[in-house]
Amino acid sequence: MLKFRWETEFKKTEIGEIPKDWEIKKLGELLRSLESGNRPKGGALAHNPNGILSIGGENINWDGSLELTECLRFDENFYKKLKKGRIEQGDILLVKDGATIGKLAYIKEVPEGKAMVNEHVFLLKSNGLKINSRFLFYFLFSEIGQQQIENSISGSAQGGINKSIKDNILVFYPPLPEQSCIATVLSYFDDLIEVKKRQNEILEKTAMAIFKSWFIDFELFRACPEQERGNYELVYNEVLGRDIPKGWEMKKVIDLCYIISGRGKYLIEASEGIYPLWGANGVLGYIDNYDLEGFSIITGRVGTIGKVFLVEGKYAISDNVLCIIPHQGFCVFFLYLWIKSQIDFESLNVGTSQPLITKTALGNEPILSPPPHILQSFHSLVEPLFQKIILNQKQIMTLRKIRDTLLPLLVFGKLRIEEV
Repeated sequence: MLKFRWETEFKKTEIGEIPKDWEIKKLGELLRSLESGNRPKGGALAHNPNGILSIGGENINWDGSLELTECLRFDENFYKKLKKGRIEQGDILLVKDGATIGKLAYIKEVPEGKAMVNEHVFLLKSNGLKINSRFLFYFLFSEIGQQQIENSISGSAQGGINKSIKDNILVFYPPLPEQSCIATVLSYFDDLIEVKKRQNEILEKTAMAIFKSWFIDFELFRACPEQERGNYELVYNEVLGRDIPKGWEMKKVIDLCYIISGRGKYLIEASEGIYPLWGANGVLGYIDNYDLEGFSIITGRVGTIGKVFLVEGKYAISDNVLCIIPHQGFCVFFLYLWIKSQIDFESLNVGTSQPLITKTALGNEPILSPPPHILQSFHSLVEPLFQKIILNQKQIMTLRKIRDTLLPLLVFGKLRIEEV
Protein backbone atom coordinates (compact mmCIF):
# COMPACT_ATOMS: atom_id res chain seq x y z
CA MET A 1 0.00 0.00 0.00
CA LEU A 2 1.35 3.40 -1.03
CA LYS A 3 1.62 6.09 1.66
CA PHE A 4 2.71 9.68 1.03
CA ARG A 5 3.20 12.83 3.07
CA TRP A 6 3.82 16.42 2.07
CA GLU A 7 7.26 17.75 2.99
CA THR A 8 7.27 21.03 4.94
CA GLU A 9 10.96 21.62 5.74
CA PHE A 10 13.26 22.62 2.90
CA LYS A 11 16.68 24.15 2.37
CA LYS A 12 17.86 26.25 -0.55
CA THR A 13 20.52 25.04 -3.02
CA GLU A 14 21.99 26.48 -6.20
CA ILE A 15 19.48 24.49 -8.29
CA GLY A 16 16.38 24.75 -6.13
CA GLU A 17 14.84 23.82 -2.81
CA ILE A 18 15.25 20.29 -1.44
CA PRO A 19 14.20 18.55 1.81
CA LYS A 20 16.53 19.27 4.71
CA ASP A 21 17.76 15.67 4.85
CA TRP A 22 18.69 15.52 1.14
CA GLU A 23 22.02 16.45 -0.46
CA ILE A 24 23.30 17.78 -3.78
CA LYS A 25 25.98 15.88 -5.70
CA LYS A 26 27.78 16.35 -8.99
CA LEU A 27 26.77 13.97 -11.74
CA GLY A 28 30.34 12.69 -12.05
CA GLU A 29 30.35 11.52 -8.42
CA LEU A 30 27.46 9.18 -9.17
CA LEU A 31 28.74 7.58 -12.38
CA ARG A 32 30.91 4.56 -12.92
CA SER A 33 31.71 5.90 -16.39
CA LEU A 34 30.55 8.34 -19.06
CA GLU A 35 31.25 7.04 -22.55
CA SER A 36 30.08 7.31 -26.15
CA GLY A 37 30.06 4.80 -28.94
CA ASN A 38 31.67 4.51 -32.33
CA ARG A 39 30.74 3.72 -35.89
CA PRO A 40 32.62 1.27 -38.14
CA LYS A 41 34.90 2.90 -40.69
CA GLY A 42 35.56 2.07 -44.32
CA GLY A 43 34.09 -1.11 -45.76
CA ALA A 44 32.76 -2.21 -42.37
CA LEU A 45 30.25 0.66 -42.46
CA ALA A 46 27.85 -1.42 -44.53
CA HIS A 47 24.53 -1.99 -42.81
CA ASN A 48 24.15 -5.62 -41.69
CA PRO A 49 20.44 -6.51 -41.28
CA ASN A 50 21.38 -9.44 -39.02
CA GLY A 51 23.90 -7.51 -36.92
CA ILE A 52 23.89 -5.82 -33.52
CA LEU A 53 21.69 -2.76 -32.94
CA SER A 54 23.57 0.56 -33.01
CA ILE A 55 21.35 3.16 -31.33
CA GLY A 56 21.63 6.81 -32.34
CA GLY A 57 19.83 10.01 -31.48
CA GLU A 58 17.18 9.38 -34.14
CA ASN A 59 16.14 6.24 -32.24
CA ILE A 60 15.35 8.08 -28.98
CA ASN A 61 11.89 9.66 -28.66
CA TRP A 62 10.90 12.76 -26.69
CA ASP A 63 9.17 10.63 -24.02
CA GLY A 64 12.26 8.53 -23.26
CA SER A 65 11.21 5.52 -25.32
CA LEU A 66 13.23 3.86 -28.08
CA GLU A 67 12.18 3.56 -31.72
CA LEU A 68 14.28 0.75 -33.20
CA THR A 69 12.42 -0.22 -36.38
CA GLU A 70 14.93 1.64 -38.58
CA CYS A 71 17.93 1.28 -36.27
CA LEU A 72 21.26 0.57 -37.97
CA ARG A 73 22.94 -2.77 -37.30
CA PHE A 74 26.59 -3.69 -37.59
CA ASP A 75 28.60 -6.89 -37.55
CA GLU A 76 28.95 -8.62 -34.18
CA ASN A 77 32.76 -8.63 -34.57
CA PHE A 78 32.68 -4.83 -34.39
CA TYR A 79 30.58 -5.02 -31.23
CA LYS A 80 32.99 -7.49 -29.63
CA LYS A 81 35.97 -5.21 -30.27
CA LEU A 82 34.34 -2.18 -28.64
CA LYS A 83 36.04 -0.88 -25.51
CA LYS A 84 33.26 1.64 -24.92
CA GLY A 85 29.69 2.03 -26.05
CA ARG A 86 28.20 -1.36 -25.18
CA ILE A 87 24.76 -0.96 -23.60
CA GLU A 88 24.08 -2.62 -20.25
CA GLN A 89 20.96 -2.93 -18.13
CA GLY A 90 20.43 0.24 -16.10
CA ASP A 91 22.33 2.52 -18.49
CA ILE A 92 21.02 5.98 -19.34
CA LEU A 93 21.31 7.16 -22.94
CA LEU A 94 21.83 10.89 -23.55
CA VAL A 95 21.93 12.33 -27.08
CA LYS A 96 24.94 14.65 -27.18
CA ASP A 97 24.49 16.36 -30.57
CA GLY A 98 22.25 16.55 -33.62
CA ALA A 99 18.53 17.22 -34.02
CA THR A 100 17.51 15.28 -30.89
CA ILE A 101 20.22 16.67 -28.60
CA GLY A 102 19.38 16.29 -24.90
CA LYS A 103 16.91 13.43 -25.32
CA LEU A 104 17.17 10.61 -22.78
CA ALA A 105 16.30 6.93 -22.55
CA TYR A 106 16.56 4.41 -19.74
CA ILE A 107 17.60 0.82 -20.47
CA LYS A 108 15.44 -1.48 -18.39
CA GLU A 109 16.41 -4.42 -20.60
CA VAL A 110 19.08 -4.41 -23.31
CA PRO A 111 17.28 -4.61 -26.68
CA GLU A 112 17.76 -8.08 -28.18
CA GLY A 113 20.26 -8.87 -25.43
CA LYS A 114 23.11 -7.00 -27.15
CA ALA A 115 23.19 -3.40 -28.34
CA MET A 116 25.53 -0.43 -28.62
CA VAL A 117 25.37 3.34 -29.11
CA ASN A 118 26.93 5.33 -31.90
CA GLU A 119 29.15 8.39 -31.63
CA HIS A 120 26.20 10.76 -31.12
CA VAL A 121 25.05 9.24 -27.82
CA PHE A 122 26.54 9.23 -24.31
CA LEU A 123 26.15 6.20 -22.07
CA LEU A 124 25.75 7.19 -18.42
CA LYS A 125 26.70 4.15 -16.38
CA SER A 126 25.65 4.69 -12.77
CA ASN A 127 27.55 3.60 -9.70
CA GLY A 128 24.97 1.33 -8.09
CA LEU A 129 26.48 1.81 -4.62
CA LYS A 130 25.86 5.55 -4.80
CA ILE A 131 22.75 6.13 -6.92
CA ASN A 132 19.66 4.30 -8.16
CA SER A 133 20.07 4.52 -11.94
CA ARG A 134 16.36 4.84 -12.63
CA PHE A 135 16.03 7.64 -10.07
CA LEU A 136 18.92 9.40 -11.82
CA PHE A 137 17.11 9.03 -15.14
CA TYR A 138 13.94 10.57 -13.71
CA PHE A 139 15.91 13.46 -12.23
CA LEU A 140 17.62 14.18 -15.57
CA PHE A 141 14.22 13.87 -17.26
CA SER A 142 12.72 16.46 -14.89
CA GLU A 143 12.47 20.18 -15.63
CA ILE A 144 15.56 21.00 -13.53
CA GLY A 145 17.53 18.15 -15.09
CA GLN A 146 16.54 19.14 -18.62
CA GLN A 147 17.41 22.78 -17.95
CA GLN A 148 20.89 21.80 -16.82
CA ILE A 149 21.35 19.58 -19.87
CA GLU A 150 20.24 22.44 -22.11
CA ASN A 151 22.68 24.81 -20.38
CA SER A 152 25.47 22.30 -21.08
CA ILE A 153 25.08 22.62 -24.86
CA SER A 154 28.04 24.49 -26.26
CA GLY A 155 29.46 25.40 -29.65
CA SER A 156 28.07 27.03 -32.76
CA ALA A 157 25.31 25.84 -35.11
CA GLN A 158 23.56 22.87 -33.49
CA GLY A 159 26.10 22.67 -30.67
CA GLY A 160 26.91 19.66 -28.57
CA ILE A 161 27.25 18.27 -25.06
CA ASN A 162 30.68 17.21 -23.82
CA LYS A 163 32.01 15.34 -20.81
CA SER A 164 32.11 18.52 -18.72
CA ILE A 165 28.54 17.61 -17.73
CA LYS A 166 30.11 15.41 -15.06
CA ASP A 167 31.05 18.57 -13.16
CA ASN A 168 28.38 20.96 -14.44
CA ILE A 169 25.20 18.99 -13.74
CA LEU A 170 24.07 18.83 -10.11
CA VAL A 171 21.72 16.12 -8.89
CA PHE A 172 19.23 16.05 -6.03
CA TYR A 173 20.37 13.24 -3.76
CA PRO A 174 17.91 11.56 -1.36
CA PRO A 175 19.01 8.57 0.73
CA LEU A 176 19.36 5.44 -1.41
CA PRO A 177 16.24 3.68 0.00
CA GLU A 178 14.15 6.73 -0.87
CA GLN A 179 15.67 6.88 -4.35
CA SER A 180 14.56 3.29 -4.84
CA CYS A 181 11.00 4.06 -3.67
CA ILE A 182 10.72 7.06 -6.02
CA ALA A 183 11.99 5.00 -8.94
CA THR A 184 9.57 2.16 -8.10
CA VAL A 185 6.51 4.42 -8.09
CA LEU A 186 7.38 6.28 -11.31
CA SER A 187 8.51 3.15 -13.15
CA TYR A 188 5.16 1.52 -12.36
CA PHE A 189 3.54 3.92 -14.85
CA ASP A 190 6.29 3.53 -17.44
CA ASP A 191 6.08 -0.26 -17.23
CA LEU A 192 2.31 -0.16 -17.76
CA ILE A 193 2.82 2.14 -20.74
CA GLU A 194 5.34 -0.30 -22.22
CA VAL A 195 2.90 -3.22 -21.83
CA LYS A 196 0.17 -1.33 -23.66
CA LYS A 197 2.56 -0.26 -26.43
CA ARG A 198 3.56 -3.88 -26.97
CA GLN A 199 -0.11 -4.89 -27.08
CA ASN A 200 -0.67 -2.28 -29.79
CA GLU A 201 2.28 -3.56 -31.81
CA ILE A 202 0.78 -7.06 -31.82
CA LEU A 203 -2.71 -5.79 -32.63
CA GLU A 204 -1.46 -3.67 -35.53
CA LYS A 205 0.69 -6.49 -36.91
CA THR A 206 -2.43 -8.65 -36.90
CA ALA A 207 -4.42 -6.00 -38.79
CA MET A 208 -1.56 -5.51 -41.24
CA ALA A 209 -1.36 -9.25 -41.91
CA ILE A 210 -5.09 -9.31 -42.74
CA PHE A 211 -4.69 -6.22 -44.95
CA LYS A 212 -1.82 -7.74 -46.94
CA SER A 213 -3.66 -11.04 -47.27
CA TRP A 214 -6.74 -9.29 -48.70
CA PHE A 215 -5.29 -6.40 -50.72
CA ILE A 216 -1.70 -7.25 -51.59
CA ASP A 217 -1.62 -11.04 -52.02
CA PHE A 218 -5.38 -11.43 -52.68
CA GLU A 219 -5.28 -14.73 -50.82
CA LEU A 220 -8.98 -14.50 -50.03
CA PHE A 221 -9.73 -14.42 -53.76
CA ARG A 222 -7.17 -17.08 -54.68
CA ALA A 223 -8.57 -19.48 -52.08
CA CYS A 224 -12.11 -19.05 -53.36
CA PRO A 225 -13.45 -21.99 -55.43
CA GLU A 226 -13.38 -21.18 -59.14
CA GLN A 227 -17.17 -21.45 -59.50
CA GLU A 228 -17.60 -18.79 -56.77
CA ARG A 229 -15.14 -16.24 -58.14
CA GLY A 230 -17.66 -14.57 -60.38
CA ASN A 231 -16.13 -11.49 -62.01
CA TYR A 232 -13.03 -11.47 -59.78
CA GLU A 233 -10.45 -12.32 -62.38
CA LEU A 234 -6.89 -11.23 -61.68
CA VAL A 235 -5.51 -8.84 -64.30
CA TYR A 236 -2.19 -7.02 -64.53
CA ASN A 237 -2.15 -3.39 -63.38
CA GLU A 238 0.61 -1.21 -64.82
CA VAL A 239 0.52 1.38 -62.03
CA LEU A 240 1.16 -1.19 -59.28
CA GLY A 241 3.18 -3.52 -61.47
CA ARG A 242 1.22 -6.61 -60.34
CA ASP A 243 -2.11 -8.37 -60.67
CA ILE A 244 -5.28 -7.03 -59.06
CA PRO A 245 -8.89 -8.25 -59.27
CA LYS A 246 -10.59 -7.25 -62.51
CA GLY A 247 -12.89 -4.25 -62.06
CA TRP A 248 -11.10 -2.87 -59.02
CA GLU A 249 -10.08 0.76 -59.48
CA MET A 250 -6.78 2.53 -59.05
CA LYS A 251 -7.06 6.08 -57.73
CA LYS A 252 -4.88 8.77 -56.18
CA VAL A 253 -4.73 9.27 -52.42
CA ILE A 254 -6.24 12.74 -52.81
CA ASP A 255 -9.31 11.18 -54.49
CA LEU A 256 -10.20 9.41 -51.25
CA CYS A 257 -9.29 11.96 -48.57
CA TYR A 258 -8.49 15.52 -47.60
CA ILE A 259 -4.87 16.45 -46.82
CA ILE A 260 -4.15 19.46 -44.61
CA SER A 261 -0.96 20.92 -43.14
CA GLY A 262 -0.52 21.79 -39.50
CA ARG A 263 -0.17 25.44 -38.55
CA GLY A 264 2.72 26.96 -36.63
CA LYS A 265 0.65 28.48 -33.84
CA TYR A 266 1.68 26.08 -31.08
CA LEU A 267 4.81 25.80 -29.04
CA ILE A 268 6.70 22.64 -30.01
CA GLU A 269 7.18 21.59 -26.38
CA ALA A 270 3.57 21.96 -25.27
CA SER A 271 2.90 20.59 -21.81
CA GLU A 272 -0.31 22.08 -20.43
CA GLY A 273 -3.91 21.24 -21.26
CA ILE A 274 -5.87 18.09 -22.05
CA TYR A 275 -5.70 17.77 -25.85
CA PRO A 276 -2.70 16.02 -27.43
CA LEU A 277 -0.54 17.99 -29.85
CA TRP A 278 0.72 15.64 -32.57
CA GLY A 279 4.03 16.09 -34.33
CA ALA A 280 6.01 14.01 -36.82
CA ASN A 281 7.35 11.75 -34.04
CA GLY A 282 4.10 11.37 -32.08
CA VAL A 283 2.54 13.38 -29.24
CA LEU A 284 4.61 16.47 -28.39
CA GLY A 285 2.59 17.52 -25.37
CA TYR A 286 -0.87 18.73 -24.34
CA ILE A 287 -2.65 22.03 -24.99
CA ASP A 288 -5.92 23.75 -24.12
CA ASN A 289 -7.60 23.72 -27.54
CA TYR A 290 -7.91 21.42 -30.52
CA ASP A 291 -8.07 21.67 -34.32
CA LEU A 292 -9.55 18.34 -35.32
CA GLU A 293 -11.93 15.65 -34.13
CA GLY A 294 -12.51 12.06 -35.19
CA PHE A 295 -10.24 9.67 -37.09
CA SER A 296 -7.32 10.85 -39.20
CA ILE A 297 -3.85 9.77 -40.27
CA ILE A 298 -0.81 11.87 -39.42
CA THR A 299 2.62 11.77 -41.03
CA GLY A 300 5.66 14.03 -41.02
CA ARG A 301 5.82 16.87 -43.54
CA VAL A 302 9.24 18.30 -42.75
CA GLY A 303 12.22 17.16 -40.69
CA THR A 304 11.07 13.66 -39.78
CA ILE A 305 9.29 11.76 -42.55
CA GLY A 306 8.03 8.22 -42.90
CA LYS A 307 6.31 7.69 -39.55
CA VAL A 308 2.54 7.20 -39.82
CA PHE A 309 0.04 7.45 -36.94
CA LEU A 310 -3.67 6.65 -36.70
CA VAL A 311 -5.31 9.28 -34.49
CA GLU A 312 -8.80 9.53 -33.00
CA GLY A 313 -10.56 11.95 -30.66
CA LYS A 314 -9.93 15.68 -30.24
CA TYR A 315 -6.39 16.81 -31.00
CA ALA A 316 -4.17 19.49 -32.52
CA ILE A 317 -1.39 19.17 -35.09
CA SER A 318 1.95 20.96 -35.27
CA ASP A 319 3.27 22.65 -38.39
CA ASN A 320 5.64 19.79 -39.31
CA VAL A 321 2.91 17.26 -40.14
CA LEU A 322 0.36 16.41 -42.80
CA CYS A 323 -3.07 15.27 -41.62
CA ILE A 324 -4.99 12.88 -43.89
CA ILE A 325 -8.76 12.75 -43.34
CA PRO A 326 -10.72 10.11 -45.30
CA HIS A 327 -13.84 11.07 -47.21
CA GLN A 328 -17.05 10.13 -45.45
CA GLY A 329 -17.76 6.43 -45.82
CA PHE A 330 -14.26 5.41 -46.87
CA CYS A 331 -12.51 2.92 -44.57
CA VAL A 332 -9.94 4.82 -42.48
CA PHE A 333 -8.25 1.58 -41.43
CA PHE A 334 -7.64 0.54 -45.06
CA LEU A 335 -6.30 4.02 -45.84
CA TYR A 336 -3.98 3.96 -42.82
CA LEU A 337 -2.55 0.51 -43.59
CA TRP A 338 -2.09 1.33 -47.28
CA ILE A 339 -0.27 4.60 -46.58
CA LYS A 340 1.90 2.96 -43.92
CA SER A 341 2.90 -0.09 -45.96
CA GLN A 342 2.65 0.89 -49.63
CA ILE A 343 3.99 4.45 -49.87
CA ASP A 344 7.73 5.03 -50.15
CA PHE A 345 8.12 8.34 -48.30
CA GLU A 346 11.80 8.64 -49.12
CA SER A 347 10.95 8.76 -52.83
CA LEU A 348 8.64 11.72 -52.12
CA ASN A 349 11.36 13.73 -50.36
CA VAL A 350 12.09 17.03 -52.15
CA GLY A 351 14.01 18.67 -49.31
CA THR A 352 17.61 19.82 -49.51
CA SER A 353 18.74 20.97 -46.07
CA GLN A 354 16.13 18.72 -44.42
CA PRO A 355 13.55 16.17 -45.56
CA LEU A 356 10.34 17.63 -46.99
CA ILE A 357 7.13 16.12 -48.40
CA THR A 358 4.45 18.20 -50.10
CA LYS A 359 0.69 17.69 -49.95
CA THR A 360 0.63 17.44 -53.74
CA ALA A 361 3.23 14.68 -53.88
CA LEU A 362 1.48 12.61 -51.21
CA GLY A 363 -1.93 13.23 -52.76
CA ASN A 364 -0.76 12.01 -56.17
CA GLU A 365 0.39 8.63 -54.84
CA PRO A 366 -1.59 5.68 -56.31
CA ILE A 367 -3.93 3.71 -54.09
CA LEU A 368 -6.10 0.67 -54.71
CA SER A 369 -9.83 1.33 -54.36
CA PRO A 370 -11.68 -1.95 -53.66
CA PRO A 371 -15.48 -2.20 -54.06
CA PRO A 372 -17.46 -0.78 -51.10
CA HIS A 373 -18.77 -4.16 -49.95
CA ILE A 374 -15.20 -5.54 -49.74
CA LEU A 375 -14.06 -2.51 -47.73
CA GLN A 376 -17.07 -2.84 -45.43
CA SER A 377 -16.25 -6.49 -44.73
CA PHE A 378 -12.62 -5.58 -44.06
CA HIS A 379 -13.67 -2.71 -41.78
CA SER A 380 -15.91 -5.01 -39.74
CA LEU A 381 -13.08 -7.52 -39.37
CA VAL A 382 -10.32 -5.15 -38.21
CA GLU A 383 -12.38 -2.53 -36.35
CA PRO A 384 -12.22 -4.40 -32.98
CA LEU A 385 -8.42 -4.51 -33.28
CA PHE A 386 -8.17 -0.77 -33.89
CA GLN A 387 -10.71 0.09 -31.21
CA LYS A 388 -8.48 -1.70 -28.70
CA ILE A 389 -5.44 0.13 -30.11
CA ILE A 390 -7.19 3.49 -29.69
CA LEU A 391 -8.28 2.60 -26.14
CA ASN A 392 -4.69 1.67 -25.28
CA GLN A 393 -3.45 4.94 -26.78
CA LYS A 394 -5.82 6.93 -24.59
CA GLN A 395 -4.79 4.96 -21.51
CA ILE A 396 -1.12 5.55 -22.38
CA MET A 397 -1.74 9.29 -22.53
CA THR A 398 -3.50 9.18 -19.15
CA LEU A 399 -0.66 7.18 -17.56
CA ARG A 400 1.91 9.63 -18.96
CA LYS A 401 0.04 12.61 -17.55
CA ILE A 402 -0.18 11.00 -14.10
CA ARG A 403 3.53 10.15 -14.21
CA ASP A 404 4.44 13.64 -15.40
CA THR A 405 2.40 15.13 -12.53
CA LEU A 406 4.02 12.92 -9.91
CA LEU A 407 7.57 13.13 -11.23
CA PRO A 408 8.50 16.67 -10.07
CA LEU A 409 6.69 16.20 -6.75
CA LEU A 410 8.68 13.05 -5.93
CA VAL A 411 12.03 13.87 -7.52
CA PHE A 412 12.13 17.34 -5.91
CA GLY A 413 11.08 15.98 -2.51
CA LYS A 414 7.81 17.88 -2.20
CA LEU A 415 5.88 14.64 -1.84
CA ARG A 416 7.63 12.01 0.29
CA ILE A 417 6.98 8.28 0.10
CA GLU A 418 6.51 6.65 3.50
CA GLU A 419 5.51 3.19 2.31
CA VAL A 420 5.50 1.27 -0.99
